[in-house]
Amino acid sequence: MIQSYVFPGQGSQFSGMGKSHYEGNAFARRFFEEGNDILGFRISDIMFEGSDEDLKQTKVTQPAIFLHSVISFRMIEGATPHMVAGHSLGEFTALVVNGTLTFEEALKLVSIRASAMQKACEMNPSTMAAVLGLSDQIAEKICAEIMEETGEVVVPANYNCPGQLVISGSNHGIDIACERLKAAGAKRALKLPVGGAFHSPLMEPAKEELAAAIMATHFHKPSCPVYQNVVAKPVTEPDEIKLNLINQLTGPVRWSQTIEEMIKDGASSFIEVGPGKVLQGLIGKINKAIPVESIN
Repeated sequence: MIQSYVFPGQGSQFSGMGKSHYEGNAFARRFFEEGNDILGFRISDIMFEGSDEDLKQTKVTQPAIFLHSVISFRMIEGATPHMVAGHSLGEFTALVVNGTLTFEEALKLVSIRASAMQKACEMNPSTMAAVLGLSDQIAEKICAEIMEETGEVVVPANYNCPGQLVISGSNHGIDIACERLKAAGAKRALKLPVGGAFHSPLMEPAKEELAAAIMATHFHKPSCPVYQNVVAKPVTEPDEIKLNLINQLTGPVRWSQTIEEMIKDGASSFIEVGPGKVLQGLIGKINKAIPVESIN
């Protein structure tokens, strides 16, 4: 049996996340406290008691989801991953699970990534929108036309599952795109409550900052392949993993393609580890025949 583990990204957070692990398990409590020390503030307090608004801040959300996911995985007895993948931020969790990064190395990078992305959002007011019920090809064509006609940034950001694409770009560009996509037959095209245009060229300032940190970090040879977002292929070479992780910040998350590739390579079931069940839902829409369970 091939054990295939997947890890969620931003949007899976909720107030109280990880609290039961902290209160009921000394091993988990030690990891939470180590995370607090590495970050230099008590993120566990925000995770357990903070409001939804507190948890929505990118600089909090990303390390919080990462911490919850890594700790949840380490509490699974007998887990032996044969392939791993993570949605956006979740790729960092995947890289801890397969031994490419240590917990401390990854949390430091996640913190730098979150802070850099928050700064980029403040520098370039921008947003994202979910497009439902339209083919990827039509959506891609409309985004490209808007960019060519207006100069506004509008790009596909997350290929989540068939009939669900998230686009990313400038506020004005996304407004135009939502109207045109609905006119082209999308069931819905609605703006998301996010702080900026993740996985778009507007994240370039954050990419530069993250690239410097990634290049200065030693990546180890992984114990199993990571299927990375930007290529939707298995990768085991540390230098290649670094490059793909850097490019992920301005490139799309090819989640549908990633899951299809993992299935093609032998994945017969998936285990989602971390807060929420977002990926379980997406995988069910990508391939209804594949069993998926969630551990949080």
